Amino acid sequence: MKSVVINAGGSVSVEEKAMPQLESADDVLVKVCCSGLCGSDIPRIFHNGAHFYPITLGHEFSGIVQETGSSVCDLKQGDLVSCVPLRPCFDCPECERQLWSQCKNYQFIGSRSHGGNSEYIVVPRNNLFLLPEGTTPTEGAFFEPMTVGLHAMELAGGVEGKEVIIIGAGTIGLLAMQCAAALGAKSVTAIDINPERLELSKKIGATYTYNSAEMSAEEIGKALNERRFDQLVLETAGNPVTVQLAIQIAGPQAQIGLIGTLHHDLTLPEKTFGFILRKELRILGSWMNYSGEWPGVEWKQATKLFQEGKIDLASLIAVQGNAETYVDAVTALNGKPMSGKIMLDFTTRISDA
Repeated sequence: MKSVVINAGGSVSVEEKAMPQLESADDVLVKVCCSGLCGSDIPRIFHNGAHFYPITLGHEFSGIVQETGSSVCDLKQGDLVSCVPLRPCFDCPECERQLWSQCKNYQFIGSRSHGGNSEYIVVPRNNLFLLPEGTTPTEGAFFEPMTVGLHAMELAGGVEGKEVIIIGAGTIGLLAMQCAAALGAKSVTAIDINPERLELSKKIGATYTYNSAEMSAEEIGKALNERRFDQLVLETAGNPVTVQLAIQIAGPQAQIGLIGTLHHDLTLPEKTFGFILRKELRILGSWMNYSGEWPGVEWKQATKLFQEGKIDLASLIAVQGNAETYVDAVTALNGKPMSGKIMLDFTTRISDA
């Protein structure tokens, strides 16, 4: 089978690998359809950030069930599934409280073990989410990134009737905008430094947009003044500057959901820290995308939103093609962030790419 392999130093290549085999009664052999490149994969590829090399990444993927272990009775050959990449132990005190992402003994598909950037993968039954009839393989590959934003909204008690402000119009932010609008937000505001991303934000559901490269935090705060109450600010960019911006522009007793992962130290000026106290801000750390009965209410919400046709994915995808096309697109990044989602599609023939 074909597999996209990452070697230390940023080398990305297509290699032939042996087909995986079922090893336990709860294993499932999956033929991968679509797999998305996550922003967290870029340091793993280009900055020696993986747990080991060589590695096959991919934790945002969908596929078709090919074979099941003897204890798997609720999946059958031909079912379309989405990967649930976290592998908690299900046995520790955190797992007993359904705090899945807090498990101290977890594994993770596509990070701590090989992932879905191969034509076939064996996955434990617990790590597959059965997709309803009518779901497309591309939609299935977006369940994982979509539930990241939904998790922060769940931690905040939902978005209905709230003024939702999303800082960062990358894939996670753009998905969160659409989810917030569909789930009853009073308004959705997008903030970014990229004019094209802001235009896309308007197209797919943002009520207001502000360019933080052209406007100061004070100016944005004034523009938000009439919508200063009942705010939920979601920081998705993962940059010290945008974390500070979230605090600076937030209204009285606003909730701030921190989603983006920082790769540089955050130092808050005294005045900015003072805003947290004076405005009585509610800071929410949001990690991964699981809550309640495994894998979580977020995954059920994502299913409903796709079934209702509330999510536009076509505008988010920059490249979708076969393994060779995917390797070329990833290599061209050279360590820089994506401008639109890069998708590996094993259903695409070479002539179609």
